[in-house]
Amino acid sequence: MDDAKPPIPDDMLAKWQRVVDMLARIVEVPAGLIMKVAPPKHHVFVTSATAGNPYNTDTSFTLDTGLYCDTVMAERSLLIVPNALDDPQWNRNPDLEHGMVFYMGFPLTWPDGSLFGTICVLDRQNNERAVRYTDLLNEFKEVVNSDLKLLVELAERQRVEQELQRAHDELESRIRERTQELTTANENLREREAELEETNTALKVLIHRLEVAKEETEERVLWNINEQIVPYLERLKRLAADDKTRSYLTLVEANLKDITAAFPNRLSTAFSSLTPTEIEVAKLIIQGKTSKEIAGLMSIATSTIDFHRNNIRKKVGINRSSVNLRTYLSSLS
Repeated sequence: MDDAKPPIPDDMLAKWQRVVDMLARIVEVPAGLIMKVAPPKHHVFVTSATAGNPYNTDTSFTLDTGLYCDTVMAERSLLIVPNALDDPQWNRNPDLEHGMVFYMGFPLTWPDGSLFGTICVLDRQNNERAVRYTDLLNEFKEVVNSDLKLLVELAERQRVEQELQRAHDELESRIRERTQELTTANENLREREAELEETNTALKVLIHRLEVAKEETEERVLWNINEQIVPYLERLKRLAADDKTRSYLTLVEANLKDITAAFPNRLSTAFSSLTPTEIEVAKLIIQGKTSKEIAGLMSIATSTIDFHRNNIRKKVGINRSSVNLRTYLSSLS
């Protein structure tokens, strides 16, 4: 159990030394001791610096051999032996080897009730004066017990502070780890967002190009029908020799109109002469795009867009600069 207790610091040992020195001088005995139990031994922990004191800190005794201190610790109470030579219970105890026939001592305990040892005074003769200082010895006992209590409280406080520091360090470590995880996650998220934005931009460009290609295809089909097929159908109907043939040709013409009915209605005759690139430029003009914006979307020079604008104006018949091209094209859609 002793191993679990805090060690006695040097400053406290010095204080206890002053206690036993003062006690021995006041009581007028050769030996004032603080004993410490460490089974199976009981050894001198602090000894008074007084003349005739036979005990030093190297002195130890075996427990349960009839020591005065054995009884003090067993009964947890004050023991006074005026003269061991006159008492059969004590006339053979080990302290008689040093001639100590008088003994007065109290037990010392840790705050949890376990024994630290004893505080005592010894003399080579019956010392009635010493008995009158029983209360003083008890006060010194309380001083030592209070110091032991303080040591335990300080050790417990230190233990708690260390645990709190460990908990604090662990928490800070976890916070740093979590912060790093969140930072990494945010970086990954930003990278993912950038990738998605790039993908969305690419999809928008692709969709725009598909829509343009679709509309250009429809326009070419419509233009080919109107320019390459319908005129010949009209001629064939005029040259048809009988009503039955004319009826078939009229039916073919109606079917072609049904097929092209779903195509954009802005593909009027005015657009039939435009090239696919000019048609795309015309659509962007209708959307309100500037020449610079159209150039950026089509990845060509602004001067090239201006060239196409001039061609469109010529082909749709609005050479006058006072006519707004966007307004005119919008009216055709």
